[in-house]
Amino acid sequence: MDEEDVEVEQDDELQKFMGTTTFGKQKRETSAKKQLDASKRPTAAIAGPGLIGYGDSDDEDDGPSKAPDNDSDDDDDDEDDDEDEFPISHEMILKTHEKAVTTVSLDPSGGRLVTGSMDCSLKFHDFSSMTPTTIRAFKSVDPTESKGSSNAETHPVNLALFNPLSAGHILVATALPQAKVLSRDGETLVEFVKGDMYLRDMHNTKGHISEVTTGAWHPTDRNLCVTAGTDSTLRIWDINTPRTQREVIVHKSRAAGSAGRTRISAVAWGSPMQGGNNMLVAAAYDGSLVMWSGEGPHARPAAEIRGAHAADTWTSGLDISADGRLVVTRGGDDTIKLWDTRKFKQPITTVSHTSTSGQHSTTSIRFSPNSTNIITGSDTGHLHILNPGTLKPELVTSVTPGSALITALWHPKLNQIVTGSANHEVHVLYNPNTSFNGAKTVMSRAPKRRHIDDDPNFTTDLTQGISSDAVVVPGGAIPSTASYASRHPTVGLTASGRSRDPRRPHVPVQTPFAKTNPDAEYVRSQIPLSSLRDEDPREALLKYADKAKSDPLFTNAWRTTQPKTIYAELSDEEEEPDKKKTKQG
Repeated sequence: MDEEDVEVEQDDELQKFMGTTTFGKQKRETSAKKQLDASKRPTAAIAGPGLIGYGDSDDEDDGPSKAPDNDSDDDDDDEDDDEDEFPISHEMILKTHEKAVTTVSLDPSGGRLVTGSMDCSLKFHDFSSMTPTTIRAFKSVDPTESKGSSNAETHPVNLALFNPLSAGHILVATALPQAKVLSRDGETLVEFVKGDMYLRDMHNTKGHISEVTTGAWHPTDRNLCVTAGTDSTLRIWDINTPRTQREVIVHKSRAAGSAGRTRISAVAWGSPMQGGNNMLVAAAYDGSLVMWSGEGPHARPAAEIRGAHAADTWTSGLDISADGRLVVTRGGDDTIKLWDTRKFKQPITTVSHTSTSGQHSTTSIRFSPNSTNIITGSDTGHLHILNPGTLKPELVTSVTPGSALITALWHPKLNQIVTGSANHEVHVLYNPNTSFNGAKTVMSRAPKRRHIDDDPNFTTDLTQGISSDAVVVPGGAIPSTASYASRHPTVGLTASGRSRDPRRPHVPVQTPFAKTNPDAEYVRSQIPLSSLRDEDPREALLKYADKAKSDPLFTNAWRTTQPKTIYAELSDEEEEPDKKKTKQG
């Protein structure tokens, strides 16, 4: 009998017990489609008018618009069309903050994401280094911390904005009078000067004297930016000369009892790239909306609307369309208004929308990249995509149910929407068919396989517990709130303690004492005459000995009249006079 004719009976029970495990070297394969399907959002979008939050809509119904049951196939087709038109079908969730996320920003290429929060920190994320199982920030920065400073105060982040013309500059504003410009790696490049708070004329101060609330980059000049604050001023800066602003714009409020000052809550700088005018638009706490020419002069505004929104309400959302013809504002009076810059007197359209600026002052509203839509969040956690002509919702989808959606950003190159919510989550919405790179690339990668030794639960004896005093955590944080890198200091390191990533330098452990003490470089650059402590005083005086002998400073007038001292010379026979004996008591 030949070997080929031998039949082996299949044992199903044994195969079930052994599983599908095979032996030998296996080829690791992954299905990108399967990975993307795992990130599909479970909630369906709600399209059409008559939605919660739009009380004055003409087509208001009792609930979301629905079709009869026999047209369910048509509803599915409409939903698929909406998902293809708007990148909301899939999502990637980042849980790197501990409090509400107040600002999000992507660099022009879409490779790096920075987020700011009420936990007083900035988180830097790199899409190229993340996988579905390693979605985390590669760096955390406290923007209020100055090098060599002993100030232990921390403040929430109001703004973190990438320069649209330079990926290496991030404008950061906190609840301090000094805004900063950070690099894409979190290093402080520029810190603008603080003004003199005792001067009443704001034109004479070199910087802000109170909290900086917002800011924006110049649309065509990569070195210019504008910041606005609660001192009723807008200040245009050149990042090459941070010791004084380039120009000061003082907004004089006409509200009763304001003494001419108010707080600037939002600012936007319109781009002339599509033929529009270069304009600077700002909203104030007194309800006014002011427009200046972007290139000046700024002595008087080009147009001003006093009652754009209700007085003493925080207008946090403000944006200008790409062609410079439309301005959209979201006020603290529960309204969204659309304005025409050519007739800057009355709003074109006004709709009711519940405001969240009372709890979160950085609630945003923005135009889409091609200005065909407007996106904003709601206090119920929904993302609203509005029509720019009527402000009626074209699509509403739930992102963080029950938690306010504070900020939203639609990136033009990635075609992805990034949102930040009050439940400290960042959601990156995308569509596998129309989006590019970013979260789509991350979620299509194979999950990173970890060795069993990477789990400290199997390699550390925790039966007796562990003392927090025995753990050295960078920044002095306790183990329960420390980051993943702090809780696993040996993961990703070689035996010598160096990082396996050649692009990331080795960061030494910083003790709480070294964090507040000034280093040698700070003392040498900031403290006058500090270099004298390293100099020998005797050598410092003797180096002027020859000059003092040849050119005396105080006795030069009597050089020719002074008698020459003549001493008697001793002969060899004479003895040198004895020294005086000390008196004995």
